[in-house]
Amino acid sequence: MTRRLQYPDAARELGIEESWLRRHIKRLPHSKLGRVVYFTDEDLARIDAQFHHEPGAEAKASPTSAPSATKAHPMGHLVPLPARRTARA
Repeated sequence: MTRRLQYPDAARELGIEESWLRRHIKRLPHSKLGRVVYFTDEDLARIDAQFHHEPGAEAKASPTSAPSATKAHPMGHLVPLPARRTARA
């Protein structure tokens, strides 16, 4: 039989806050039975695979994957509009 975990139990299984699950529910795999939201073991495995992050993973990345200081910002060509003149009486 497949386990059906509600928010508190699912959060405990994943090692995260229940509020995180509630805030991100639209992006997470889950099932509903009426208004009751529940997570199966498969849902928890998919959530873990989708959002799991190992500390220090950026430090292990290759130097070519680091953002270059010479790379231009994609919106760097935009400039502010000139100031508007106010009507004088």
